[in-house]
Amino acid sequence: MPTIAVVDYDMGNLHSACKGLEKAGATPIITDSPAALDQAEAIVLPGVGSFDPAVQHLRSRQLEAPIKRAIASGKPFLGICLGLQILFEASEEGKEPGLGIVAGTVKRFRHEPGITVPHMGWNQLELAQPNSPLWQDLPIDPWVYFVHSYYVDPSDPKARAATITHGSQTVTAAIAQNNLMAVQFHPEKSSTAGLQILANFVNLVQARQVVTAS
Repeated sequence: MPTIAVVDYDMGNLHSACKGLEKAGATPIITDSPAALDQAEAIVLPGVGSFDPAVQHLRSRQLEAPIKRAIASGKPFLGICLGLQILFEASEEGKEPGLGIVAGTVKRFRHEPGITVPHMGWNQLELAQPNSPLWQDLPIDPWVYFVHSYYVDPSDPKARAATITHGSQTVTAAIAQNNLMAVQFHPEKSSTAGLQILANFVNLVQARQVVTAS
């Protein structure tokens, strides 16, 4: 069972993320140690809350550099919800600079008749990278669970791995660039489809272990 570091920076429901990873066949370790992130086989960055406190907490724990090192080294990395947004350069929600690992900004849904903000509940993914390893063995246009008022807008449209439509607004729901993957929805709350996505991530970690060992 691969060991996956789950980053603790006081901004996420770590318990549910870990339970999902355990069901998917991994051994999650909750940590705020830069050394532990350097040693981990893969990293999950969950997050619930606001942009500015999230990046402040990460930086106060000296976690920005090890996260960037891990991604640059090719380790499988999965961001979840706010853990997706803080990978970007900036957010309309706050004033702090993001981690800047992905070019682009975080924007707020426009209010329009007939939709609610925050966007909360089940919505259907439209897969922009249907061959991404993260989407293996999923049904067509799977349903997943969201809770968010902001969405990421990558500078490079090719970074989008999936989109959703809320009212008249079609926005990015996931990104994938090589070993870096991140989703706006909560896979740990997304029933069978969410568990499959987590299992796909764990499979990627196991595949890298085999390559590294050979």
